[in-house]
Amino acid sequence: MRGAHTVLGRSASGRGVPGRKLLGVLSACALAVSALTGCDALSTSSGSSEPSASTAAGGTASVRPSGYGAVFLAVGECSSFGTTSFTEVLCTSERAAARVVARYDGKVADGPSCPANTDFVLHISETRPASDEDGDGAVPQGYACMRKLEPPHPGDPGGGGGPRTLVGDCVYSSGSGKVRETACDGTGSKPPEYKVTSAVEDRSKCPPSTELYVQLGGVKPVGCARPV
Repeated sequence: MRGAHTVLGRSASGRGVPGRKLLGVLSACALAVSALTGCDALSTSSGSSEPSASTAAGGTASVRPSGYGAVFLAVGECSSFGTTSFTEVLCTSERAAARVVARYDGKVADGPSCPANTDFVLHISETRPASDEDGDGAVPQGYACMRKLEPPHPGDPGGGGGPRTLVGDCVYSSGSGKVRETACDGTGSKPPEYKVTSAVEDRSKCPPSTELYVQLGGVKPVGCARPV
């Protein structure tokens, strides 16, 4: 699940649930990686030669190159799941749990959004060893957009998580004019109240059944949501 979002507004026939705005990607302190997701800093496991990364919303972790490729967690590479760290592993390993579908340098706030099928996001801290003979030890700051190797996929429409809000996702009011995403099938910690049924350029283009307008971003930034 992702972080809270503020409302764009309700329709005149709305029930009084506060408007929302789903923040984008990397507020994963409610998404997979921290909860898969918890937004505390993660550290490299002691005794391990594999790099570790932090969860998607704010934590960072020291990382060390694993030798699996020139770039730590490059597109197509895999990571394990853990409660305190996520390490790069071979995709054929029994520990492999998620694959990198996109990888960007820099901060998530300044970079491109992750693909729509992203289940969670890993932040990667910058590491520049004081002694690095061959230049392989340096790891720049960046983030990796991850897709689990096995279902369920929280980033899919209605899955209750992922860094982006999509048509087909459900949300519930978390108070103070905020909403959070939850699974449409009711398996999340909170039952769904509204479902985003379409995305449009302007709220005036939402269908009559719309009771809540959700900010999605992109070329069609308004999500039209109806009660479920």
